[in-house]
Amino acid sequence: MYQNRQALAFGTLAFLVIAGFIAIALALWAWPKYNVYKMQLNGQAALKEAEWSKQILIEEAKAREQAALMQAKARVTLAEAEGKAKIVQAKAEGAADIERAKAAAEANRIIGESLKHNEEYLRYIWIKGLQDGKGERIYIPTEAGLPILEAGKARN
Repeated sequence: MYQNRQALAFGTLAFLVIAGFIAIALALWAWPKYNVYKMQLNGQAALKEAEWSKQILIEEAKAREQAALMQAKARVTLAEAEGKAKIVQAKAEGAADIERAKAAAEANRIIGESLKHNEEYLRYIWIKGLQDGKGERIYIPTEAGLPILEAGKARN
């Protein structure tokens, strides 16, 4: 029985040694294959990440382009609105100028009508203007309707 135990122990030891060598040989064969497989998976992952990054950049560029187009359209719309507002303002100012001119013409007509047969008042205003003058030259028309030039210059 002792021999059987020794034989069993020797057989077990031999089995373990052979199994160990096989495990080491298998590990030495499988390790490089695993590294290649791992590198292949890492490459595929990096490729997918690059593709996603590219897609993200493309989408961001599209979004920036759309935003720029929207801003340009908004600026055009604003410019059109400002132009229309300026046209309306110009028309309103023109209408106001016309109304002011009509009012001035009416005032001139009324003043002209009131002065037509009122020579005394006109003479009074003329004399008043002469009194308020400050050494200015005044040309007074003569009987022929021509002014006397340089007669009686004001002495300085």
